[in-house]
Amino acid sequence: MTSSFNAWQRLHAFIRISAAFLITLALHPANAQETPVLDANAAMTVNTGRVEARPFTRSITLNGTLSAWQEVIISPEVGGYRVEEVLVDVGDTVKAGQVLLRLSSALLETDRNVRAATLKQREAETVNADLALERAQDLASKQLLSDAELDRLKAEALGAQGRVEAAKADLEAARLRLNYTRVVAPDDGMIASRTVTVGQIAQAGSEMLRMIRQNRVEWRGEVPESMLPSLAVGQLVILTSVDGKQHTGTIRIVSPTVNSTTHSGLVYVDVPGDAALRPGMFARGLIELGNENAVLVPLTALISSDGYNYVFVLNADRTVSRQMIQTGSLQGNDIEVLSGVTTGAQIVTNGAGFLKDGDLVNVVEAR
Repeated sequence: MTSSFNAWQRLHAFIRISAAFLITLALHPANAQETPVLDANAAMTVNTGRVEARPFTRSITLNGTLSAWQEVIISPEVGGYRVEEVLVDVGDTVKAGQVLLRLSSALLETDRNVRAATLKQREAETVNADLALERAQDLASKQLLSDAELDRLKAEALGAQGRVEAAKADLEAARLRLNYTRVVAPDDGMIASRTVTVGQIAQAGSEMLRMIRQNRVEWRGEVPESMLPSLAVGQLVILTSVDGKQHTGTIRIVSPTVNSTTHSGLVYVDVPGDAALRPGMFARGLIELGNENAVLVPLTALISSDGYNYVFVLNADRTVSRQMIQTGSLQGNDIEVLSGVTTGAQIVTNGAGFLKDGDLVNVVEAR
């Protein structure tokens, strides 16, 4: 009986000790951090972080459009003739010298034939004038012809030769006009637009076709004037088209002038031949300028007001001071600070939008 009673006492003591241990463990977990004491007079509870200088890839993002490297307007050099045949359409790839369209040539062929006949007539007149001059010179040597008559025959021979030269020039012009009834491609490329139809009367110099020369496309981006000195020919540009695809291009020209209204210049970027890149499309360009250390703060710490950017700096007495900063480029969820705060300053990273200058805050997390 005594043995059973002692066993029951030992079991009861073990249960009380175990319960006390579990209650202590629940109230004071081994890995739990000490809960900070909060000031009831504080405006709010915030998170803070230290301003740090970290590796930063400096880059600029530009908006721009794709354009033809050179867009050639194709028009006839003779006018007043009917379009007889159009041999190409929009989207066709053509080679230099390829015939694109033909004009009616019947009238010009007739004109060429008339000019050729006129040339033969003038050449015959020259032969007669030359023979007459030879006979006159023979008579003059025998004192049988006056000097005045000899001079007249010389002038007629020269005039006949001049008329031959004029007839040759007229014939060449007629041949050129006839050749111009065949409108050819000035270079390799692709037909971008067509405004000509069979049967219309062509006008010299009026647009009939438009061609993208060498089927070459470039991207033109607008660059703020302050960033122009950072760009140079040969720099790589990552272009993102509207479908989300990326293409690598190379700067060909940095504009030597700046628009006085927008205070921006243009950068011309050669892009690889790709059917997905079409003139007129929007694309965004990213140009990396180099790697360096920069002062960065999280975007959540940034407050914008009246066109200026601010952060709240935590003071030693747990009050905050609003500090204006000048920002630079973005990098992920951080933004570069050019001036206003220095490394080591403790700033509010969450909840800054609800604070005002001089507020007392509770800090529950620092990093």
